[in-house]
Amino acid sequence: MTGVWFRKCLRLHDNAALIQATRESDHVFPFFILDPWFDRSRVGANRYQFLLDSLSDLDEQLRTKYGSRLLVLRGRPESVFQELFEGKGPFRLQALYWEKDSEPYARERDARVEALAARLDVRTRSFAGHTLLDLDTVVASPGYKPPISMRDVLALVTRCGPIAEPQPEPCVPPLEVQGFEVPSIAEFYDELPTSRGFPGGEREALKRLDATCADVEYVCSFEKPKTASTGRPRAPWEPSTTGLSPYFKFGCLSVRTAWSAIAACYRQRAHSQPPQSLHGQLLFREMFYLLGASVPNFDKAVENPMCKQIPWGEDPALLAAWSEGRTGYPFIDALMRQLRTTGYMHHLGRHAVACFLTRGDLWQHWTRGRDVFDKLLLDADWAVNNGNWLWLAGVAPFSAPYFRIYDPCPGPKSSLNAEQAGEFVRHFVPELRAMPDRFIYKPWTAPRAVQERAGCIVGVDYPAPVVDHAAAREANLGRFKAALAAQPGRELPEKFGPRRPGATSGRGQAEAQVQGRVRGRQPEADADVEMLPSAGAQTKLRRWGKAPDRVLGA
Repeated sequence: MTGVWFRKCLRLHDNAALIQATRESDHVFPFFILDPWFDRSRVGANRYQFLLDSLSDLDEQLRTKYGSRLLVLRGRPESVFQELFEGKGPFRLQALYWEKDSEPYARERDARVEALAARLDVRTRSFAGHTLLDLDTVVASPGYKPPISMRDVLALVTRCGPIAEPQPEPCVPPLEVQGFEVPSIAEFYDELPTSRGFPGGEREALKRLDATCADVEYVCSFEKPKTASTGRPRAPWEPSTTGLSPYFKFGCLSVRTAWSAIAACYRQRAHSQPPQSLHGQLLFREMFYLLGASVPNFDKAVENPMCKQIPWGEDPALLAAWSEGRTGYPFIDALMRQLRTTGYMHHLGRHAVACFLTRGDLWQHWTRGRDVFDKLLLDADWAVNNGNWLWLAGVAPFSAPYFRIYDPCPGPKSSLNAEQAGEFVRHFVPELRAMPDRFIYKPWTAPRAVQERAGCIVGVDYPAPVVDHAAAREANLGRFKAALAAQPGRELPEKFGPRRPGATSGRGQAEAQVQGRVRGRQPEADADVEMLPSAGAQTKLRRWGKAPDRVLGA
C-alpha cells in the first residue's frame, strides 16, 4: 500500500509522486494532513479558505474521474505517520511518496518522517516538481553560487537544464475509505473569509492559464513593470496581471506546465524577454527558491549573508497603522486594505508599501512587514516573500540602491503605474469616495470646505498622515547611509556601477550597461526624483526606471 502525501502539490497533472505511486501499486492512498503548525496565528482566513477550496477540488476530481478520493487527516505529521506505519490508522502504509518542499520547517519535518519510516521499514521517496529545476541538484552542482541577478539564473538554467516537460495526469486506482472529509473553515476561524476573486483548485488554475495563453499577443507582449498597480479600469479589484501566483504557491498549477504553455505561445514569434516577460517572472521565482535553499538564515536579518545590518526602529503603533491601512496616505492604505480583504496585491503595490514601511517612511524592520504579508497573502511563499522583502528593504546584494524611494502619493509619471482617477482608492478606502480626483492621493491638502463637501475631514473621518514623507525620507536616507558606513565593504554593490556622477570607472560603466539590459531599466523620466546622499551637496538623480518584479502574479 502506497501513500501519496499531498502538501503543496495540490494537483493531478505533472505530479511525479502520484505518477510513481500509480506505476508501482494498485492500492494508492492520496491524503493531506492538516498540520497544527499552520494555524490561525500564521495563516489568515482567506488563504486557509483557498487551501480548503483546493483540497475540495482535488477530492472531487479523484472521485469523479477515478473512483478514488482525497483523505484529510489531522495532527502533527510524525504522530499521524506513526499510526499509519504501524497499521493503527485508517490504513497501513508500506511506501510513502511526496513532492519536495524547500522551506526550513518542511525540511526538518520531512527529515523526521524519513527517520521514522526507516526505523519502521517503510520506503520513502521525494520528487522535485515545485520549481523549474531540482533545487537540490542545482545547489549541489560544481561551481554553484547563489544567484543574485537574472543573468545568474539564466546561466544556471543553461548549465543545469533543460527544464523538463510536464508529465501527464496518471490513472489513479479506486479507493474505498469512509470519513476524513475536507472540513469547513468554520471549524478553525470565527471570521468569514472575504476574498472572492480567487477560488482555489487545480481546475481553476488550468482555466486561468488557458485563458491567459488563448491571447497569444498578450503573452508575447507582456512586460510586468508596465502593468497597473491599481487593477483594471472600472474594476480596481481585478488584477492587471495573470493572477496565477496563488496557484503556484499551493501547487494547483505546475510551474513547468505554465512554462511550457508560455513557450508554446512564444514559438516562432517575437516576444518580450526576461526579466519583464512571463518567463522572466518564473525565473525570478526560481532565483528566490534557490536563494532560500542555499543561503543560511535567509528569512532572518542576523547571520544572513544576504542581509545588511540596519538598526531599524520598533514602533508598534506605526506598524499597526501600516498593516491596518490607517497611515493617512490613501494609496498605501488602499493597498493594505486590499491585502486584508482579498489576499492579493500587485507587485508594484508591494514595492510601495514595503518601501513605505522600511527605508522610505516608517523605518520599521522588514521582517515585521514580511510577517504581515506571510499571514495575509494568498500567494504567501516562504522563499519569494523573504526574497522580496530583503530586496525592497534595500538590504540585499540584489536590492536596488537604498536611496531610490517611492513617493507614496504617485503622480501620472510614477513608475508605480497608479491610475489617477481615484477608482482604486475609492473602492478600498470608502471614506474618500467623494473626495475630488485632484486630492485623492493627498486629501490633507484639500481646503477645509472641500473636505466638508466630501464628507471626510482629515484627522476625523480619515487619518492625517502618520509621518511627513519628505522629512521622513531625508532622515531615513541619513540613517541608512550611516549604517552602511559602519559596515565593511562598499556603500553600493559594485553591480550598480559608479557611486555618483563623475566617479565613473570603465568596469563600473560596463556593469551598469549590462545591468541595464538584464534588469530592464528604462531611461524615461519620472516625477519622483530621488536624492543620493554624498559627503558634499546632494546630487539629483533620475529615477531608477521601471524595476523588474520578482514573482508572477504578484
